[in-house]
Amino acid sequence: MAGLNFNFDNSYSRLPANFYAKIKPTAVSSPNIIFFNKSLASSLGLDFETVSQAQLAKIFSGNEAAAGAENLAMAYAGHQFGHFVPQLGDGRAILLGEIIDPTGKRHDLQLKGAGRTPYSRNGDGRAALGPVIRELIVSEAMHALGVPTTRALAAVSTGEMVLRESAQPGAILARVGASHIRIGTFQYFAARGDQTAIRALADYATHRHYPEFVEVEPPYLGLLERVIDAQAQLVATWMQIGFIHGVMNTDNMTISGETIDFGPCAFMDQFESAKVYSSIDRNGRYAFSNQPDIALWNLTRLAESLLPLLGLDQATATSEAEKLLQSFSSRYEAYWLSGLRQKLGLTIEEPGDLKLAQDFFVYLEQVGGDFTNSFRELSSLLSETRETSKPHILASSAGGAKWLEHWSLRIDREPRSKDDCQKSMLRANPAYIPRNHLIERAIRAAVDQNDFSKMSELMSVLSEPYRLREGLEPFQLPPNPNEIVHKTFCGT
Repeated sequence: MAGLNFNFDNSYSRLPANFYAKIKPTAVSSPNIIFFNKSLASSLGLDFETVSQAQLAKIFSGNEAAAGAENLAMAYAGHQFGHFVPQLGDGRAILLGEIIDPTGKRHDLQLKGAGRTPYSRNGDGRAALGPVIRELIVSEAMHALGVPTTRALAAVSTGEMVLRESAQPGAILARVGASHIRIGTFQYFAARGDQTAIRALADYATHRHYPEFVEVEPPYLGLLERVIDAQAQLVATWMQIGFIHGVMNTDNMTISGETIDFGPCAFMDQFESAKVYSSIDRNGRYAFSNQPDIALWNLTRLAESLLPLLGLDQATATSEAEKLLQSFSSRYEAYWLSGLRQKLGLTIEEPGDLKLAQDFFVYLEQVGGDFTNSFRELSSLLSETRETSKPHILASSAGGAKWLEHWSLRIDREPRSKDDCQKSMLRANPAYIPRNHLIERAIRAAVDQNDFSKMSELMSVLSEPYRLREGLEPFQLPPNPNEIVHKTFCGT
């Protein structure tokens, strides 16, 4: 398009033809921009100042080809709720290309909901407006919270209806990510016994995401180690903010270590260690407390796919892979505890810190405390005016009150002042999260009334989650009993 340079360099399309299917987006009748991320566009080096809203809608709906795009749908497989499906692939997403930003970093640009592909099976290839709004709100909130994540560059309503449980207005999300290579991408070729393709994919993923291991022998152990470490850090970050992904299938876990695919995801209100929101997770496989174990399970499937590359013989390869997989738990615990120390106002390390953190959650669950607000309120106990502060919810139980005493004594051993401890806690504990009932309000206003003001307002609040602002108290509150969201739903 004249006047707009995406600076595409589409390396994935240069891989062998069995990695993808080349397919163009299916045009929609009446595209209209409902969200555009100017700050993200600027960071990508995209200048849209002279581009009209109508033209943006054409580009991000797929109605008009972006200059330099090489449209393709990626092939992958995956374990879905523990059951292996040998062929999945992008059934409703089309990769336009890879943008090189001004710093030289590479980003995928993908349209989600862009129409049928060879991997759609019986699906329509479309996305409904509600799930698109959920993904753009949560993914941008995750970015603001400091969590590695795909992001939303734009969202477009299509002017067409899609059929789910009922007819719903359609939409398309323009998603940006470090890449869309998944554990399931490796499984796709492993299931076919195609070691040539596995090697080509491993080489590509290493060069793209972990180039420091390109010259290391054996190179593929380095790739596996970096993915294990990235996922340990990612899931630890989820656990520190009360995030439940909901569908941790192997096709939803990226090699880059970014959060991807925000279907029935949710943030906890009242803390429950075994909390499940996803309507399709009937047995609680992906419950909050299970997420670290599931990440390891998924990484084991990646290691199995890489085994032919990891050693001269299977015994050696298996031994090396097992060593790395066994390191996941210690890596995860280190990231998790480091984050919790920050949330509890601690900087020095003491042997009892892990138990202190674990006990906090034990008592929080006993008293039914709100995950986000309970951490935030804990910091208020360090105020110089603490005698006038509202008692922390843990004080309502004998065990919780005892925990508060232990924590206070632990804070006393910090080399910093209580004021500095409080400030660091406020930087680690958000005041605002994308609560389920607030997302539902935004979705209902958009779907039922074509009103996107609640979506915009919520996204504005969530763009600075750690900064407390006057007048935004309703965005901190847990839901009223009649607003509690008990189940979240997949958008397919």
